[in-house]
Order: sequence, then structure tokens, then C-alpha cells
Amino acid sequence: METNHDIEDILQALETDRAIRDHGPYRILIGDELLDYRPAVIADPVPTGRQVLETAGVHPVLEFSLYQLFRDGQLKELLPDDTTDLRTAGVEKFIVFHSDRSFRLDLDGKVFDWGVGKIQGRVLKVLAKVDPITYGVWQEIPGKEDLAISDTNFANLETAGVEHFFTGIVKTTEG
Repeated sequence: METNHDIEDILQALETDRAIRDHGPYRILIGDELLDYRPAVIADPVPTGRQVLETAGVHPVLEFSLYQLFRDGQLKELLPDDTTDLRTAGVEKFIVFHSDRSFRLDLDGKVFDWGVGKIQGRVLKVLAKVDPITYGVWQEIPGKEDLAISDTNFANLETAGVEHFFTGIVKTTEG
């Protein structure tokens, strides 16, 4: 019977600057479009996208898309037959979208592909790696005033072209 000591926790290994062992099983984190994560265990050190989706419990897997979220904040789509090496530093989080397409956005000069046609303001701040308390996020609207996106509001990514967002410190008035 498998115990917690038998499972290699990838996030814990990275946080303690410890090398990830060569054999599984491995604890990974699987999230959704709101970046709400839950732990999952996968045995294969080099799983396919299909294996990660099956571990996430989604069916049929071809109706879902999968992205790796790396420690530097970058996202990379993992197709069903693509593989990823869990022993490589920074490969511990995956995001599952119930979607068959992606939407491109620009955030503070970095390009991201996102798995659904909307994105929450809080998620944009997480991707930008800014302090969510002191920073705000805005969507550039050509020919109009920039649109502030609150933490709980969603920005539409389904319009034609790449959506552009930027973050900045929110001015406060302290009395």
C-alpha cells in the first residue's frame, strides 16, 4: 500500500531546493481557469498530456485542453500525445480547461495562451506575478479609456485579435 512517504511531492522538493527523485509516484497540482488547485498523484515520471488529463478525472479527454504552468509564470500547452518530464524543476502545476481552443493575450509585454475565452482579474495578477493587494490590472481598449478589471470580474478574450492587459500600482488615498 502506498503511503505519503512513498509519493514524491514535486512542489515540496522545489521549495526546499531538493532534487526530484527519478521514480514515482509524484504529487502534482491540477488547477482550473481560476487557478484553484488540488493535489493529484501520477506514477509516470514522463506522462503524456492524456495521462495528466485522465489523472484530473476529466472525460472525454479530447474535449479538454491542458497547460503546464511553470515557476517563471509561463504557460505551455500540453497536447494529449505530448510528454513532460516531472523530474525537471518547475513542472508541478497543470491547468485543465474544458475547451478545444486557446486565446492569446498580452500581459505586461509577455504573451500567454489561455484555454477559455475569459480570464479573471485575480488570475491576470497571478500570471503577472504582482502583489494582488497593491496592484491593479487594466485592459487596453483601442480608442477608448482603459478598462479596470477587478479581482472577481472577467475580461473577454473572444474578440478578434490579441487582448492587451497591463498591471500597475493602485493609487490609494490614506487619511
